[in-house]
Amino acid sequence: MIKNTSSPLADRMRPRIFDEFVGQEEIVGKNKLLRKLIENDELSSIIFWGPPGVGKTTLAQIIAEQTKSNFIMMSAVMSGKEDLKKIVELAKQSLSGLERKKTVLFIDEIHRWNKAQQDALLPYVEKGIITLIGATTENPSFEVIGALLSRSRVFILKHLSQEDIEQIIKNALNDKERGFGKIKIKISEETIDLLADLAGGDARTALNGLELAVKAKGANKKAKAIEINKADVKEALQRTHLIFDKKGEEFYNLISALHKSMRGSDANAALYWLARMLEGGADPLYVARRVLRFASEDIGMANSEALVQANTAYDACHKIGMPECTVHLAQAVVYCAKSTKSNLLYIAYGRAAQDAKNTSHLGVPLHLRNAPTQFMKDIGYGKDYKYNPNFIEPVSQDYMPPELKGKNYLSK
Repeated sequence: MIKNTSSPLADRMRPRIFDEFVGQEEIVGKNKLLRKLIENDELSSIIFWGPPGVGKTTLAQIIAEQTKSNFIMMSAVMSGKEDLKKIVELAKQSLSGLERKKTVLFIDEIHRWNKAQQDALLPYVEKGIITLIGATTENPSFEVIGALLSRSRVFILKHLSQEDIEQIIKNALNDKERGFGKIKIKISEETIDLLADLAGGDARTALNGLELAVKAKGANKKAKAIEINKADVKEALQRTHLIFDKKGEEFYNLISALHKSMRGSDANAALYWLARMLEGGADPLYVARRVLRFASEDIGMANSEALVQANTAYDACHKIGMPECTVHLAQAVVYCAKSTKSNLLYIAYGRAAQDAKNTSHLGVPLHLRNAPTQFMKDIGYGKDYKYNPNFIEPVSQDYMPPELKGKNYLSK
């Protein structure tokens, strides 16, 4: 039987010290600012911003182990102003006591607190009664009030890399105490690679998937060894028919299919390829960037509103993420697919870029140059320049270097 535990594998395997922490080297690697602040117990208010399963709560718990302050954890979903009042009273008592200990308050999903709740917290952070650690999956610029944000340092946590997830999986397989006990798990490197790929940069998803696959194979057996294969992993993550290799050819085949379907004005096909990518785990911001490029490269001046639609969809993806942003991307993709197409801008810029490379030695005509000093005016800078708004009739004036006079990049 697999050891019955009271908490999920992802929770049991949560790192307790920095040496166990995998990923986010740019902010918690040795000699990095955040790590030094934590190790020296000199932390001021901070906000961790990043997607699920990348280490926000784990870092907070490492801080709890390291700090000499009182450490209190709360969820913004399950708490409010009344809970905050109680914590503030405890913090004041702690500061006025013999040890004069500070209070570190970790608020998970701080974006769930409304403006009034965040306003209630502000004065105590401002006075140093509470040191805040907030964790959020949403952009703090939009979800945390400005006054609180200005008093906190934001640390951005990224999706874990494929290698990071693989290492976390192997740590769980090798840890007898917190992993699967005496049960030996047989799993190939290819299966670990697939599990890490499907996890989409989320360590919690990877470990939950592994645990579910192991329990499904061995929960009702007195097995000393359990073998996990790719099919077990796919079933555990319920992603069998949505899989594509985000590192290989199929990923680029799918984005190519999306691009060509929009170019061919087939909105239904474009929606299908969009769904294949998003439901398969593609980064919505990557897809949004491709649509944003398409809006100018393949539509351009034929319908300038396409760029507005694509940019708005990108902004929505950035603000709210998956799965809510799927409808915004769908709107942009369908709009672009149905729009009139033109590659005029794409070709025109290519022509201008080639001339720019070949004629970089050409100077700016004197009448187009600014003349902020008298000397520049004396040598002809800005001389005879005609300020167009001052004229009712069209002004005849050259804007190209003489060597390129008459060039028309926008002609077909």
